[in-house]
Amino acid sequence: QKDGSAGGTFSTSAYSSPAKSLGDPGITPLSPSHIVKDSDADVAVEQLFLVVVAIDFGTTSSGYAYSFTKEPECIHVMRRWEGGDPGVSTQKTPTTILLTPERKFHSFGYAARDFYHDLDPNESKHWLYFEKFKMKLHTTGNLTMETDLTAANGKKVKALEIFAYALQFFKEQALKELSDQAGSDFENSEVRWVITVPAIWKQPAKQFMRQAAYKAGMATPENPEQLIIALEPEAASIYCRKLRLHQMIDLNISSGLHLLPALYAINLFMISYSRTFLVENVIGEIWSELEEGDRYIVVDSGGGTVDMTVHQIRLPEGHLKELYKATGGPYGSLGVDYEFEKLLCKIFGEDFIEQFKIKRPAAWVDLMIAFESRKRAAAPDRTNPLNITLPFSFIDYYKKFRGHSVEHALRKSNVDFVKWSSQGMLRMSPDAMNALFKPTIDQIVQHLSDVFDKPEVTSVKFLFLVGGFAESPLLQQAVQSAFGSRCRVIIPQDVGLTILKGAVLFGLDPAVIKVRRSPLTYGVGVLNRFVEGKHPPEKLLIKDGTRWCTDVFDKFISADQSVALGETVTRSYTPAKPSQLVIVINIYSSEQENVSFITESGVKKCGTLRLDLTGTDASVPNRREIKTLMQFGDTEIKAIAIDVATSKSVKVGIDFLNY
Repeated sequence: QKDGSAGGTFSTSAYSSPAKSLGDPGITPLSPSHIVKDSDADVAVEQLFLVVVAIDFGTTSSGYAYSFTKEPECIHVMRRWEGGDPGVSTQKTPTTILLTPERKFHSFGYAARDFYHDLDPNESKHWLYFEKFKMKLHTTGNLTMETDLTAANGKKVKALEIFAYALQFFKEQALKELSDQAGSDFENSEVRWVITVPAIWKQPAKQFMRQAAYKAGMATPENPEQLIIALEPEAASIYCRKLRLHQMIDLNISSGLHLLPALYAINLFMISYSRTFLVENVIGEIWSELEEGDRYIVVDSGGGTVDMTVHQIRLPEGHLKELYKATGGPYGSLGVDYEFEKLLCKIFGEDFIEQFKIKRPAAWVDLMIAFESRKRAAAPDRTNPLNITLPFSFIDYYKKFRGHSVEHALRKSNVDFVKWSSQGMLRMSPDAMNALFKPTIDQIVQHLSDVFDKPEVTSVKFLFLVGGFAESPLLQQAVQSAFGSRCRVIIPQDVGLTILKGAVLFGLDPAVIKVRRSPLTYGVGVLNRFVEGKHPPEKLLIKDGTRWCTDVFDKFISADQSVALGETVTRSYTPAKPSQLVIVINIYSSEQENVSFITESGVKKCGTLRLDLTGTDASVPNRREIKTLMQFGDTEIKAIAIDVATSKSVKVGIDFLNY
């Protein structure tokens, strides 16, 4: 057996002898056995934590919120930050981090940005400034603990260090705020931490986040329960189902017409997309309209990714069931920044922009901040131009680089909707700004259309638009005009904090989502008895006179299969030799639902399952059977293992990062 040969493992799946599976297409999986947890035991564990702190670690901005377990209905969002940008009011802080030239942590957020900005250009070359680095975990195909991030000055630092520094900063801020509130020092052991990640992230990225949190001292591998990884759209969904209608903005304004005097009806469409939203002030929960079994879709549009999940409500407790696997992609508001950068390259030349970013990194940061505040002013009905201030060093450096002025470049560039204004600004027409949004918004709408076409997604009643990018009137209008006829499009009021608040609720009650869908098909490679005419001849392996078929994919779970919380998939494995102390089994994944062999295209080795048999009693019978129970119904894949002969638990590790 090729697979697992490292330890000479001989996997016999759910049987102690492979002969029993004679004639079977694959080793038949046992029906998933449910482990019913002792509910009292669970409660005891929960009460150890005095507070739940959730960290929304975003691509562009981050923040934390918390709730004391004694008063769970009261969610506190972190104190307002010093700093802040003109035209951007926020309770979150930019996800930016600054290290000293000696690579030690210096500052985070506005503080990092302002300090970096105020450094002398010759000095700033040596400091390491990072922003928008979270996307690296999504875009890196072979993520490991060794993956690097590149600072603004081009130097590389291990991603794990940067993430750990950022999480440590939030840990310290939160503990300080909690200590101030409590009037005495708050211990880390009293806190349950929740970190949010996009639902479309693969297992390695989730595990990477967990490792960074361990490095930051939030929890330990011995006490993993202290940290929960929450999925962003799920957190948003948990929050949205608790919303009252007056806390939302309903974009299907027409449905609210009967609430308004006739007088306003005429004006309505003129003001429907302006900054002031019309809010239905209907008292009572949205569940007065949502009945048992109703379905809704949550679209979490952030800085880096857009992530969507489809949920069905189960009353009376309001438990949620996922109806379709989480989907999405890198369609966050960063796409708009990228289009702006492309526009600058078109006007001033790619060679200049590349050089400028390296030679004047702080001024480049300034320019993007100026763009950010104008980006937020873009709206469908805007008629007056948007002015973006060019930093002096941009104008100066361009003249040195090209030998002519910025003004000259604009005239020569044939980009007619961007003009030069005498106050040293780029003047963009609203159409020019809207064009920067278009590719990203089109991708979101297209992706949503594909999801709406899935049979599981029929008869969706509401679409909740959440996340920082959901504040954009352009995105709101696009989603409303594309899907307003199919369902009601609703935007919670503090849309940027939706995920944060939902993550706190999830930390207080992680069991609220009862059924999830597996994003991928997972399994292992095994040997089966060879069946003539059924198995391909090239898979034949003869061992001690027995004919085996190699590379058979033993499926644990299929892509988009629904799996309940606490439901386990059970397999038994036997060491090849009694003396063997470690069994290492390779885990494979595929996006396809039906996989027969691990050698098929699209099947990738994605991790390992490692059973550590040291320290278990050696006087057990020759053929030891190790029963492994894997859980796929949580936000992370987990495993436990038991030595059948002694009923003792066996140390088991499931690793998607270092295999």
